[in-house]
Amino acid sequence: MQNTIETNELLERLPPHLKQYIKPQNYEQYTPVNQAVWRYVMRKNVDYLSKVAHESYLDGLRKTGISINEIPSMYGMNRILKEIGWAAVAVDGFIPPNAFMEFQAYKVLVIASDIRQLENIEYTPAPDIIHEGAGHAPIIASPDYAEYLRRFGEIGAKAISSAHDMEMYEAVRELSILKEADGIAKEKIEKAEKRVTDLQQKKTDPSEISLIRNLHWWTVEYGLVGTVDKPKIYGAGLLSSIGESTWCMKPEVKKIPYSISAAYQEFDITKPQPQLYVTPDFAYLQEVLEEFANTMAVRKGGWRGLNKLIESRQLGTIELSTGLQISGLFTRMIQNEDNEVVYFETEGETALSYREKEVIGHGVSRHKNGFRSPLGKLKGINLAIENMGPRDLQAYNFYDGKPIAFEFESGITVEGLNVTGMRNLGGELMLIQFTECTVTYKNEVLFSPEMGDFDMAVGKEIVSAFAGAADYLSFDLVNHVSSSETIRVALSEEEKQLNEFYKEVRTIRESKNFKSTTTRLSEIFDQIKRSHPNDWLLPLEIFELTESDRILNYLIDLKSRRPKVAHLIDDGLLLIEKEVADGI
Repeated sequence: MQNTIETNELLERLPPHLKQYIKPQNYEQYTPVNQAVWRYVMRKNVDYLSKVAHESYLDGLRKTGISINEIPSMYGMNRILKEIGWAAVAVDGFIPPNAFMEFQAYKVLVIASDIRQLENIEYTPAPDIIHEGAGHAPIIASPDYAEYLRRFGEIGAKAISSAHDMEMYEAVRELSILKEADGIAKEKIEKAEKRVTDLQQKKTDPSEISLIRNLHWWTVEYGLVGTVDKPKIYGAGLLSSIGESTWCMKPEVKKIPYSISAAYQEFDITKPQPQLYVTPDFAYLQEVLEEFANTMAVRKGGWRGLNKLIESRQLGTIELSTGLQISGLFTRMIQNEDNEVVYFETEGETALSYREKEVIGHGVSRHKNGFRSPLGKLKGINLAIENMGPRDLQAYNFYDGKPIAFEFESGITVEGLNVTGMRNLGGELMLIQFTECTVTYKNEVLFSPEMGDFDMAVGKEIVSAFAGAADYLSFDLVNHVSSSETIRVALSEEEKQLNEFYKEVRTIRESKNFKSTTTRLSEIFDQIKRSHPNDWLLPLEIFELTESDRILNYLIDLKSRRPKVAHLIDDGLLLIEKEVADGI
């Protein structure tokens, strides 16, 4: 298998700040044990999920090229996903929430290319290729659901996060990596668990990204569809977990009609969910999503939206009533007695845009030291500044190259030389440039001539506020470095030997020449019994090929010695029995 990043046309359209997360799949890193884990989970899932999953699941497996017998390659998935208008990329575990959402908006599935360890075969808190490839990919074969996923990404990418969210992201990422890696000290895992628990218990107001992440969890990851009495599974977390896909159907798990209230229901990624939400159909998911979007700053704007950006301490954008968009790190606002924003500031690199395209001459090179501007109407003048035509400007002494002084209703005053103005496509004035300018509010100087030219944004109000830049090309966003990376532990000699046995059994199975290899399979079994007495999956695979009573008795004994895997052995035996009965 190749280890290059395979592509299709959708991937070519991704912006650089998303491409930075894409990693080669490195297919050769999958061990024979990894392949056996994939095969066991997929055989069990397909058998069980054919009864309880949404009807599009099995059809989606075929359409997306997901094989039951071997881990899929990105090349194969992209080649087939292309037919339904999607693509897939490999990443290293968790990526930041906004980036994850933005990939979805571009109709690209993010697939963590690692695979869970045999010990975590039923469920892992870490994203892995079983969860992403066998969970998410098949369901997008449903057009209604695929559009929901795309739209969710589009809205979610604009959700404003908090500093607490980023702390939580890094903590959860670290914990998931440690839990899925071999040979990690118990104390280290406990320390990471405590970090997550402490952050979860920290009382903070929920941010937009945390609320929309809840909606994502209860739909895309853990959603049920149909009726409360007879639901079907469509959430990827359930589809990819042989433990939870069974558990979720039990009466102990409360089934709740899906609504916007799910946004306020927290979840614990490390435990089975005590309740799940049931949507009547995929179209209803979009209704709730739009209902939630109406509560977001991207649609409401105002002082609350700007305040969210200030508190987030991350790159964000406000859009004014004229369509002018200011992107930067917002640090301050001044409000009037009606709580309307009458002044705002950014610090550091800032860019101005219109309709998501940077305004020529107003990128970060011009505004490298931040941007500030008053907003609102002028005192004693009924006509809003943006609605002033050339004659109106002259009437109010806005002459190019002439000194001017004026006062806003808020009491902010501007005094300087008027240089020029810039209008939007509708003819509204959205930016005025001054030199030798002083801006004051009460006894405070907000801007002085030593700071350079003063570019004043024009707009009555803030109509939108959202995370990220209006024009992603305005900033160098290719700079994400996570505090943790997936741990790759070298195999011990004992593990190498075990993998060689798995590989040999796999080769025998694929050759379909079982009778001539019975002696060799028996020899491998004896070596497993002697050198790897805790391994249960390979004896199960050998029994599948030989139907040996000796191996069956060993598996029964193994269930007594290892009660935690007894049900997995039972499920495997039952699956073999059914396949024999069906003549497979």
